[in-house]
Order: sequence, then C-alpha cells, then structure tokens
Amino acid sequence: MQDKRHTFHRHYAMPGPVFYPLLFAYLILGWFYPVCGLLALICMLGPIVTSHWMGRYWCGHYCLRSNMYWHLLSRYSPHKPIPRVVRTRGFRVFMVVLIFSMFGVQMAFVESLGDAGRVFWRMILLTNIVGVTLAFIYAPYTWCSFCPMGTIAHWLAPKRGPLPTAFTCVSVSERCSQSCKTCARVCPLQLKPYEARGQRPGFTNPDCIKCGKCVCACPKKMIGWQRADATPQQA
Repeated sequence: MQDKRHTFHRHYAMPGPVFYPLLFAYLILGWFYPVCGLLALICMLGPIVTSHWMGRYWCGHYCLRSNMYWHLLSRYSPHKPIPRVVRTRGFRVFMVVLIFSMFGVQMAFVESLGDAGRVFWRMILLTNIVGVTLAFIYAPYTWCSFCPMGTIAHWLAPKRGPLPTAFTCVSVSERCSQSCKTCARVCPLQLKPYEARGQRPGFTNPDCIKCGKCVCACPKKMIGWQRADATPQQA
C-alpha cells in the first residue's frame, strides 16, 4: 500500500523571517483603534501592484497571513490535497465578486476613517478565520488558492515569455527525471514545478509564490532560480 505521506504536500521547514505576530497585533490594535484597520490596504494592494514584474512573490514573502501558514500552521495541518474546485476560474471569480461586494456594501455606510478601518478589520478577521479553519481541514495554503488578492495577482502575473526584465521563475534542469516529485510535495500551493523540466523561461505558473521550498528541497539540486534576463542559477 502506498505511503500517502509521500504523495501530498508536507511541512518543510526553511529559514526565514517570522513576522506573522504582526497579524495578531493588527487584529488586537484594530479592535481598540478601528482606524488602524486601514493598514490592511498595504497587504491588499501589495500583491496586485507588484504582480506584473514579480508574479505572486509578495504572497510568499511579505503577506502576514502567508507567513503564519508557513511558520506556524504548516506544522499542524493534515496537508490533505487542496480541493480542485477552489482552483477553478469560476470559483475564484465568485470569491472576488463576493468579497468585494461585501466590502462595497459595508463601505457605503461609512461616515469616518474609523468606520472605514473597522470594515477592513472585519474583512481581515473573517478571512483569517476561514483561512485557519481550512488549514486544519485541508492544507495550510488552501485559502491562498482562491484568495481574492492572490487571484487578481494571478490574473495580472506574466504567464509566458517574453517576461519582464529580471522576472524570476523556478528553473528545472532537463536532467531532472521527474521521478521523486519532491518539489511538488513541498510546494505550499501543491503545484508541480517538475512539469517545467527543461523549459525556458521556467516554471511560470501564475500561482507560484516563489517561496523557494522546491529549490531547497530538491535532493539532486536539479531546481534553481532563473531570471528572464540571465542564465539559470542552480541551487
């Protein structure tokens, strides 16, 4: 019988800054000082503004919620397959429309910056509850598979060449046998980097958050980083 631990995404510890406590600080501060809820604009606009030349890099390196999934929830999640339905275009469009509709209706009754901040705070609190719940049912990054901000970044990110100058992708050597699939097992979004074997410009899946786990975990060092304006850099 096949060992399922070697089939799906698993926790893979990597060094990196731990800043998700700022998320808890935001939720506490926003409760007492609603205007502070407006700080959510940074993490909402960040992935969208940077998506054209970085893809979803913001999601993997600067998002407080993603950092929590990476360093905390990944240790306790069952790491089950992310449901296919949440990856479909229809579901992701639905989530974008739903979240922005809820946001718009609430903003229509705003009378002060404090009221506006409270709207942002409530949305962050609600989506965090959903994200954490899904992390303990399926996988840590289940929410990220259909996060409205991530989805918009997905739509705007380059999906094929020619890529913007200095755009970075995961590069998979043509010598990769694709037999171990370790890269897929450690990928937070449960993608399959090995499918880009020998391709240029590399693995351009717009949902890749460029966390580098596949690069570090590859047992034969067949995966590295590749910039659009440079030759591949092996790990």
